[in-house]
Amino acid sequence: MPDARDATPYDALLLLSFGGPEGPDDVVPFLENVTRGRGIPKERLKEVGQHYFLFGGVSPINDQNRALLDALRKDFAGHGLDLPVYWGNRNWAPYLTDTLREMVRDGRRRVLVLATSAYASYSGCRQYRENLADALATLEAEGLELPEIDKLRHYFNHPGFLEPMIDGVIRSLAELDEDVRDGAHIAFSTHSIPTAAADTSGTVDDHGDGGAYVKQHLDVAQLIADAVRERTGVDHPWQLVYQSRSGAPHIPWLEPDICDHLEERHAAGVPAVVIAPIGFVSDHMEVLYDLDTEAKAKAEELGLPMRRSATVGADPRFAAAVRELVLERAAVERGQEITPCALGSLGASHHLCPVGCCPGRAPRPAAAGADSPYA
Repeated sequence: MPDARDATPYDALLLLSFGGPEGPDDVVPFLENVTRGRGIPKERLKEVGQHYFLFGGVSPINDQNRALLDALRKDFAGHGLDLPVYWGNRNWAPYLTDTLREMVRDGRRRVLVLATSAYASYSGCRQYRENLADALATLEAEGLELPEIDKLRHYFNHPGFLEPMIDGVIRSLAELDEDVRDGAHIAFSTHSIPTAAADTSGTVDDHGDGGAYVKQHLDVAQLIADAVRERTGVDHPWQLVYQSRSGAPHIPWLEPDICDHLEERHAAGVPAVVIAPIGFVSDHMEVLYDLDTEAKAKAEELGLPMRRSATVGADPRFAAAVRELVLERAAVERGQEITPCALGSLGASHHLCPVGCCPGRAPRPAAAGADSPYA
C-alpha cells in the first residue's frame, strides 16, 4: 500500500451521486431533472412519484450520502490523509455544477471522483462522466479555471465493498427460522438495464451477452456465496436477479425480475429466500420500494419467509476502501508500481475509462476518461 498520507497530486475528493427529493414538493421537479429531454408529461411523473410519496416525498439517498461523507472524513483524518471531501449530485441539490464551482473557488486543481456506483455500465459510469463534462463546460463558459478530474476505478470487487455485504447476508440467514435456514436461497439483486446497454457495458473486449455489467455482478455474487459457505458451512443456492425495470415494455431488459423470481423459487419448493442488493451502495428508494415494499409483499403473499440483507452504506470498511482506492490512484499518477486490491476472477478494473467504454445511445462528451475533451 502506498504512503497512507500522500494523495499527491490530488487536492480533493468529490463524492458524486444521483440525488433525491427531500420533501413532497421536491418529487416532481426531481423527476423532471432525471427525465429531462425525454418528453415525459408531468402527470406521468406524478404517477411515478407515488413511490416517493409513500415515504413522505423523501428519498433516503441524501442522508445516506451525508453519513458516507462523515465516514470518509473521519477515516481520512484518522489515517493522517489531508484530503478535503466534497459532495455533488446529478439530479438534486447539492448539484454537481455548483459543487465544482465551489471547489474551483476553493483553489482545487486536481480532483478525484468517487461515484456511488460500483459497476461498469452507461448509467453507472459513463453518464456520470457526461455530467462531469457538462458541468466543466458550464464553468468554462463562466471563465473559471477548470480543475483536472479523474474518476476512481470500479470497486465492485474490493474487499471493503464485499465484506459488509458478506456480513449482511450471514446476518439475514441467521434471522431465518432454523428449520428453513440451511435450505434458503440467495437472490443477488441489482438494477435491471436494457439488454443492449448491458451488452455494450465495460471495455470493447467485455462486450457480449451481458457485457461487463453482468460479469461483474456474477463475480461479486460468487465471491459472497463462497464466503458465506466458508463461514457457515452451508452451500446456499443462488441466482443473480434484477429489479427497478422501467421504460417501454417492447424493449428487452435484463431478467428475471425479483418478484417473478420469488414466485418461481416458491413453486420449486425453496423454503426461504435472502435478497442481497449487491448492485446498490446504499438503501435508497429503489431498495426501499422495490425490495422492502414490493418484493416483501410478494413473499408474504406466497407465504415465503424472506429477509433482505443490508447494503454497504457508510460502513467503516467501505470508507477505508475508498481511502485505499484514492492512495492507489495517486500512486499510479505519480508513476509508482502498485498491486491493486481486488478479489475474484476479474481482477482490478481500469483506472482510465477507454474510448468506446459503456457507450450511450448518442455520442456525448465525457470527462475523466481517455476520450475526455478536458484531458
